[in-house]
Amino acid sequence: MTLKSLMLGACSTLALASVAQAQSTTLTIATVNNGDMIRMQSLTDDFTSKNPDIQLQWVTLEENVLRERVTTDIATKGGQYDVMTIGNYEVPIWAKQGWLLPLDNLGDNYKVDDLLPSIRSGLTYEGKLYAAPFYGESAMIMYRTDLFEKAGLTMPEDPSWEFIADAARKITDRDNNISGICLRGKAGWGENMAFLTALTNSFGGRWFDENWQPQFDQPEWKEALQFYVDLMKDAGPSGASSNGFNENLTLFQQGQCGMWMDATVAASFVSDPDNSTVADKVGYAIFPSKEGVDNNGNWLWSWNLAVPAGSSKAEAAQKFIAWATSQEYTELVADKEGWAAVPPGTRTSLYENEEYLKEPFAQPTLNAIQAANITEPSVKPVPYTGGQFVAIPEFQGLGTTVGQLFSAALAGQSSVDDALAQAQQVSVREMTRAGYIK
Repeated sequence: MTLKSLMLGACSTLALASVAQAQSTTLTIATVNNGDMIRMQSLTDDFTSKNPDIQLQWVTLEENVLRERVTTDIATKGGQYDVMTIGNYEVPIWAKQGWLLPLDNLGDNYKVDDLLPSIRSGLTYEGKLYAAPFYGESAMIMYRTDLFEKAGLTMPEDPSWEFIADAARKITDRDNNISGICLRGKAGWGENMAFLTALTNSFGGRWFDENWQPQFDQPEWKEALQFYVDLMKDAGPSGASSNGFNENLTLFQQGQCGMWMDATVAASFVSDPDNSTVADKVGYAIFPSKEGVDNNGNWLWSWNLAVPAGSSKAEAAQKFIAWATSQEYTELVADKEGWAAVPPGTRTSLYENEEYLKEPFAQPTLNAIQAANITEPSVKPVPYTGGQFVAIPEFQGLGTTVGQLFSAALAGQSSVDDALAQAQQVSVREMTRAGYIK
């Protein structure tokens, strides 16, 4: 071969490479900084190897920051992201406003009918799927079986808050840096207010009555919030008002919490011997109820992948979403890291898999999800849906404001009575301004 032909061949190769590079698509993906999402990022070579024309750029953010950024971007049509990680709170609201594209091109092998009905329904608007669930969750108790045994305690099948409070105080060991209970205290509608709304639901309370009148001046909220503040003072960790999901997960993994009530998705992390010092000492139970109130207050949540209407890369975005939320992705995680690590709570087939059901948290997770009733979150009638949130657009701002007031009460910066009075005042003002209260 002549030098000329070699040079022509090299030029042709470079030209082809330039064309391929020019034709490649880069997806910018906004996601939350939790363990399952971080794991997904580590496995995306599987996707890019199958789709060499698609490159991925990640924007990984803390939960409150993620919500703020994606909400601002989609509301202002900023176009920064091609795939957004959003919750089942946002999906139907944003779909109604025309801010999301329907996921109508996930491929023939996606198996939409395999999605758990309760999860799928929360992501559907006017018969169309507007987001695909990466994982689903409810809430449950995770507790140290060794500490319960040492204290002579047995976790009931359906525990009451009265039992939980007594147990938390008994297993608290300040000398050995063990708090009896860890609960969310960080301000945010999806942080402390997720827990506190579920707690108050289980006490028989509600955010609004049938006429959208705020209920923070009612006895159920006073009893629930006072119970929470007193319990955290007696048996919670120091600095609890700054602790959200990730902070409490770390405390539990390090053996510094006797009990933790939070998202069922945490179970795979607290039972992981590579990251949890108490992996072989964890038991699971359903979210508590108050004695005399027939309501466990279970929440229902899913982190989902959606395509904003402003994206010009919808086809590539749906390819990625189909990969990340498929049965095949579940099998990829199981192959790489074991069945305990797969994203839970989205597909019926996962809870029919005998290998997965061997995990001690698998059935309790499904039980918690199935126990959630977002259409009747309280024993009293309400004009809204949502377990740990109120499914109206105004809740995002209002929930965070109330969360800040309650976080301050937990930190001792205000009294419970003052926090509730301010929550009532701001809620009445905002609901009147929005037209719910005439």
